[in-house]
Amino acid sequence: MSDVLTLPILSLPDVVVLPGMVVPVALDADTRAVVDAARAGSDGELLLAPRLADRYPTYGVIATVEQIGRLPGGEQAAVLRAGRRARLGSGVPGPGAALWVEAEPVADEPVTEQLRGLADEYRTVVIAILQRRNAWQVVDSVQRITDPSELADLAGYAPYLTDEQKRELLETPDVEARLLRVLAWARDHLAELEVSEKIQTDVREGMDKRQREFLLREQLAAIRKELGEGEPEGSDDYRARVEAADLPEKVREAALREVDKLERASDQSPETGWIRTWLDTVLGLPWGEKTDDNTDIAGAREILDADHHGLDDVKDRIVEYLAVRSRRAERGMEVVGGRGSGAVLALVGPPGVGKTSLGESVARALGRKFVRVALGGVRDEAEIRGHRRTYVGALPGRIVRAIGEAGSMNPVVLLDEIDKVGSDFRGDPAAALLEVLDPAQNHTFRDHYLEVDLDLSDVVFLATANVADTIPEALYDRMEVVTLDGYTEDDKVSIARTHLVPRQLSRAALNTDEVSISDEALRRIAGEYTREAGVRQLERAVARVLRKVATKLAADDTPIHVEESNLRDFLGRPRFLPESAERTAVPGVATGLAVTGTGGDVLFIEATAMPGEARLHLTGQLGDVMKESAHIALSYLRSHRPDLVEALDRTIHLHVPAGAVPKDGPSAGVTMVTALASLATGVPVRSDVGMTGEVTLNGRVLPIGGVKQKLLAAQRAGLTTVFIPQRNEPDLDDVPAEVLAALDVRPVGDVAEILAHALERQDAVTQAA
Repeated sequence: MSDVLTLPILSLPDVVVLPGMVVPVALDADTRAVVDAARAGSDGELLLAPRLADRYPTYGVIATVEQIGRLPGGEQAAVLRAGRRARLGSGVPGPGAALWVEAEPVADEPVTEQLRGLADEYRTVVIAILQRRNAWQVVDSVQRITDPSELADLAGYAPYLTDEQKRELLETPDVEARLLRVLAWARDHLAELEVSEKIQTDVREGMDKRQREFLLREQLAAIRKELGEGEPEGSDDYRARVEAADLPEKVREAALREVDKLERASDQSPETGWIRTWLDTVLGLPWGEKTDDNTDIAGAREILDADHHGLDDVKDRIVEYLAVRSRRAERGMEVVGGRGSGAVLALVGPPGVGKTSLGESVARALGRKFVRVALGGVRDEAEIRGHRRTYVGALPGRIVRAIGEAGSMNPVVLLDEIDKVGSDFRGDPAAALLEVLDPAQNHTFRDHYLEVDLDLSDVVFLATANVADTIPEALYDRMEVVTLDGYTEDDKVSIARTHLVPRQLSRAALNTDEVSISDEALRRIAGEYTREAGVRQLERAVARVLRKVATKLAADDTPIHVEESNLRDFLGRPRFLPESAERTAVPGVATGLAVTGTGGDVLFIEATAMPGEARLHLTGQLGDVMKESAHIALSYLRSHRPDLVEALDRTIHLHVPAGAVPKDGPSAGVTMVTALASLATGVPVRSDVGMTGEVTLNGRVLPIGGVKQKLLAAQRAGLTTVFIPQRNEPDLDDVPAEVLAALDVRPVGDVAEILAHALERQDAVTQAA
């Protein structure tokens, strides 16, 4: 063990000095005291120790004061040369203001061949690092160092080591352990330098890549031009794909023309991207793919019956389509002249009657792929016909995209909400649909993006709409319209039991062992908690019941039975109750029937009179047609009922409630006549009577539309007698038998017949003049 020395200690903040290093130290008061003490009492030697933030030092270096002078900034400083390592001991008294401590120098270890090998390996790594930094003078110094301990301590100058790592070296007296540490750290740093250099090289090469590629392509183009042969990169792939694809002859010719353009064009030309995108789109369409239709007519009908209740008109039409296709296939007449059936069915009806879901059932029955195209709110003609290829971001139209999505050339395409297609400065999408839906034209449909003929004649198009009146006439003429007017209460109960309740049980994670809903409860939900033609609100009410059941089962797992008696606990008080008796309890109120976008509905028309000049005042957001009907009704009564002239020769106010809803249509004339007659006679209209029809100045009742929907609404409202125009009597064939059994439907040809039966006291109404 070496002799213990007594030296003044100088603690350097955030600086670690290793043996062999020469460092300048600014001479503040404390530092000067230590330097003066070293020069006076220890032959110029002192102990340098790092003072880092985490702990006190345990090792230091014995340094000598080489020189005292001034720094370039004019500040006094001392130059210290670090010598041997020393282990710090306890403090001892000493002369001057400096702190004196015991220092035990660390003896040098003998140099072995293993140490020399480690030293050589470390020297190689350090030189590689220095060469990357172009520090050639330092490289020469490193190469001259032969002592392994001195070489390891040279890491004190390394800028990539932290102060903690340097202190770790200072506190490692074993030379081999020191060399292993600095060798590992140097290798890690060298790897980081190599990665950094690679990134810099890649960035630099990337910046020059575009210019180099441009020059090379120009040279390659010039060479090919001189040789008259060769093709640009990638074009041969497109040519092979086009030749291998199962394309119609004219489509193949158009695709090969585009491949020729691609071969002649430079990759720098924007046209290259357009051509590649067009070729990808054409090759992505299923030109030769078709699914085989189901020829099992009975099986197809079973599928339709299982998926949907009622809707016999639609089911019959689909079965007829299948029957004809099956016979044509048997006789080799599948396609004649390139044209198929071109079937376009338009399902028109209020929301919730199953129009959209019927499309999937039709596809299942036919055995075809199904794809839905939502047209609600579409105002751009290019959405149907596609964009011209010259536009940035051009795409084919929705019809072509639907064919590609389906993966076959004969899918079932559902054009949803076709009555909500709009038009603006970008064109009229409804007009663009004419070619799509016309059976005489759609075998050569031409999309603006593809610019090739696309045969749509084998596609089954289904269109859905809430109101037929808003479908453009030319488009309406090209479709076979099937009206879905709504469901009776019996239908709703059956649909709820078969479809709605099982679906909502699954969504609420319930089963039939935990909850049951009686048919009486479902019937009351349909009649008193919802008022609609379809079953959408009914399903929401069932879902609400089941949510509350799930909540109760969380507290008590006793099975719950939802009955008519406890339905109020789940849904509260009924929202819809028959109000015809209350509304018609006073004279001047008549119950009419109307068709809205949500199906049939009852319409109350109120009339009152007040002193003043003879005039008619109308309110309730009435359209021109209904305003004319009101004037006709008043004129009819004044001209044909002399006994009522005096009562009507006043200011008459006729109002149709729900004034926030616009109303129009030629079916309220007879209701207005009845309301005015009730007002003039003072006799209320029977509360169980509803009516619909337009009236002329001579009292003739003209036919109207929507008879089935109006009769369904009358049944929902609790009416028992309904007057309809006599010329609408054939429409009763489409009305369900249970509705006709529940209603006394009376066809009439003259409004006087309605007045003779609609008022409560028939003797109060004289015969019409």
